[in-house]
Amino acid sequence: MFEEKSTLKRLKLLPNLFRKQDAEKIAPHTGMFLTRALKKGLVHRINRGNYINSFLYGFPGVEEIACFLRPPAYVTCEWALNYHDITLQAPFVCTAATLSSSVGKSREIEYEGITIEFSKISPKLFFGYETHKNFYMATPEKALIDILYYRGNLPVADELDLDGMNSGTLVEMANKFPSSPNHIHSRQNTQAIRCRSSCSRGSS
Repeated sequence: MFEEKSTLKRLKLLPNLFRKQDAEKIAPHTGMFLTRALKKGLVHRINRGNYINSFLYGFPGVEEIACFLRPPAYVTCEWALNYHDITLQAPFVCTAATLSSSVGKSREIEYEGITIEFSKISPKLFFGYETHKNFYMATPEKALIDILYYRGNLPVADELDLDGMNSGTLVEMANKFPSSPNHIHSRQNTQAIRCRSSCSRGSS
């Protein structure tokens, strides 16, 4: 009982999401402290060195996990489009654009039935996101451009609700991206989206 109270007392000094280095600051025998907390179900291990203070604060959203694991990062692509109600298709993959080099298939994380993937982006293209509580989310326009940048096309182009899309911002953002065959932000695609956005507003 005393050990559990001691563990809880220390956990109260840690945030909802914390790293092993954070625990080292409040627990002299960090390995023993974390092992005890894990066995008692007081914390949850995300991956090596990263933990959720779940007993005290619950489990955070996927977006928070994604931005916490590879800072600086923001959530984008299909996940962001669904977040902004641009598409009603619920994705099973949450894409985080990051400046970190720890990306690729082997770096993916499974969290509450969702795959979190990390895609590297250059500092010049790290823009177009909004600050939310504990995470960053791409704007609708940037999410579309990022999909074209990473995927080469829009897999749900016919199911997008573009009423709230700012076509001028869309083109302005697209012009900052490379136009090589491997990174198709494609002015044709962008112009088509811009036209659809303008037409949908005009017919409403």
